[in-house]
Amino acid sequence: MMKPVQKQRMAWALTGSGHYLRECIDIFNKLEDVDLFLSKAAAEILQQYGYHHNVGKVYQDKTASAVPVELFYRGAYHTVVIAPTTSNTVAKMVYGISDNLVTNIFAQAGKCRVPNIVFACDTEEEVESEAPRNNMVKVYPRRIDLENTAKLKAFEETTVVENMQQLDSAIQARLACLKASSF
Repeated sequence: MMKPVQKQRMAWALTGSGHYLRECIDIFNKLEDVDLFLSKAAAEILQQYGYHHNVGKVYQDKTASAVPVELFYRGAYHTVVIAPTTSNTVAKMVYGISDNLVTNIFAQAGKCRVPNIVFACDTEEEVESEAPRNNMVKVYPRRIDLENTAKLKAFEETTVVENMQQLDSAIQARLACLKASSF
């Protein structure tokens, strides 16, 4: 039997999306007790965009078996936030493919009944998104991307949000729920 952790934390995962990446970093930099999980693409994109974070513990996708997922078995996390989330990651999550660190923590969180908050990038037929070097571009998600986001909304223990206000509200509601249950 694995020894449980003393204090649960929030797990925040980044994928390879630049869509509202700066704003997501701003949110988790203001939170306490957050561990950051980076896909290989996320590690690249953080460097490409030149963004920095203040999170102490960072896990990167460097092992074939996604070793950090064992922390879910020990009860280390009360919530998983995956934001921003690419259409590729959403598709993998919808179809049960857990072949990288981010999709593995989503799968393990589900199996351990840890609530997920997912900010899916492809929620509208037309999106204006930030590209590297502060360039704004129009992106037109494919029908399959929109369908996969809709499918993800039906997953248990998963809240899919479509904008930064919803993301912040979902996180604050989750933290308030945890605070209320600790009394």
